[in-house]
Amino acid sequence: MTASHEAPAAAAARPEPLLEVRNLTKSFAGVPALRGVDLQVLPGEVHCVLGQNGAGKSTLIKALSGVHQPDGGEIRWQGEPVQLPRPTAALELGIATMYQELDVVDGLTVAENIFLGHEDARAGVLRVRDTRRRARELLARLGHTDLSPATEVGSLSAAGKQIVSMARALSRNAKLIIMDEPSAILDTGEVENLFRVIRELTAQGIAIVYISHRLEEIRQIGSRISVIKDGYSTASSLPVAATTRADLVRLMTGRDAVNVFPPRAPVDADAEPALEVEGLALAGVFRDVSFSVRPGEIFGLAGLVGSGRSEILETIYGARRSTAGTVKVLGKTLRPGSVPAAIDVGLGLSPEERKSQGLLLEEPIYRNATLSTFERFARRGLLNERREKEATRTQAAAVQLHPADPERPARTLSGGNQQKVLLARWLIHGTRVLLLDEPTRGVDVGAKTEIYGLIRALAANGVAVVVVSSELEEVLGLADRVLVLDAGRVLATGNATDMDEHTVLDLVLKGNAQ
Repeated sequence: MTASHEAPAAAAARPEPLLEVRNLTKSFAGVPALRGVDLQVLPGEVHCVLGQNGAGKSTLIKALSGVHQPDGGEIRWQGEPVQLPRPTAALELGIATMYQELDVVDGLTVAENIFLGHEDARAGVLRVRDTRRRARELLARLGHTDLSPATEVGSLSAAGKQIVSMARALSRNAKLIIMDEPSAILDTGEVENLFRVIRELTAQGIAIVYISHRLEEIRQIGSRISVIKDGYSTASSLPVAATTRADLVRLMTGRDAVNVFPPRAPVDADAEPALEVEGLALAGVFRDVSFSVRPGEIFGLAGLVGSGRSEILETIYGARRSTAGTVKVLGKTLRPGSVPAAIDVGLGLSPEERKSQGLLLEEPIYRNATLSTFERFARRGLLNERREKEATRTQAAAVQLHPADPERPARTLSGGNQQKVLLARWLIHGTRVLLLDEPTRGVDVGAKTEIYGLIRALAANGVAVVVVSSELEEVLGLADRVLVLDAGRVLATGNATDMDEHTVLDLVLKGNAQ
């Protein structure tokens, strides 16, 4: 392992800042995402930005990339205040962004991807030879002469695609590259190669803003650290070497959790498990995951971005085919990779992306609510809409859906009420094991409290619930027991009352340091 990285330019007499962010604010529909963020980045340094999910990191990145326009505060570039009304304005200044979901085009070649949007053309015809020559020069600058400009990007590994994305940034003469969780899709060897490339870039005077939650990586590659919590800067420009893990955990968690959760009910410890997961694995994503959930119990999966939480739920549900292990529901072993088999035995999933994966937005509420139980409302191949609507009205009342009109299109509902439609769907189905992925994402505070109450009521009626949330407070407040994950590994399992945000983050950061 390498000690903390101090870029040569930063180690000598400190230069003037390349980028300064002063008291940046941004709200969406009246909900603050940034409440006052400060950031100062020097040429040739790796400046790490930390924060829990929902802290405001993504909004900051998009403000610096010209995707979002700040409501207040100031962005200064090389000492001068600037406006970034669109992404091309950021690129023209020399600010390039590599998002976690790489924006390369699989059907194009490496060279075509590198110069996408600013192609070398004459009279409307792409100059292929010159484009490939310039691409080769950029790849050599990154130490990747082995990567052919003529290769189709779709054939590359995640690490190869990342190099193409970096070369694209250099093709725009980037002075600052923002990297959003760049190691989340890489294995250990690929991470080491990423760090080698970053060191070569900073040696050339290029600054890197490195978004990550992995302390081990920050120790290896970072110069300074800034921390964001709830849209505020809780620390700015801390030296990596002088900042402890305990300091970072405190800065990321801050205040004590606010108690907005219904009281826990006793769980029958002698009851047979409703859900049993044994040695479950999905190659390259997670491995050896085991836990059981009893009727009436809420079980939480806690971890940060890239920990494998959502993928575990999808694999249990059959949306992904496991590569090892077994899943049992009410004592019956499920066939891997079969969603219908899971639903038939009483398993339900409310997905993370409810609009794209869970709902038919243009369809009425009643059709969404009965989606998993059409056969119950069909006679001679025709759906009985009257019975569909009656069942929907009953469960709409149970989940406190507003408005409760079953004929209203699902797209017209708020995020909280769309989530309630999904809960109503599984109530109609009679689900005995319910998997909830980010059940309150995009939901206001009042609706959150209602949904927490509904989840606890489901458990009180004997449903076994598994909850995934990016908000550690939510997992710990709702769950009876919690499994802590990092990078697809199980770090610990225990009673939620024996854990807090500090405990979970400390486990994750320790796990990264091993």
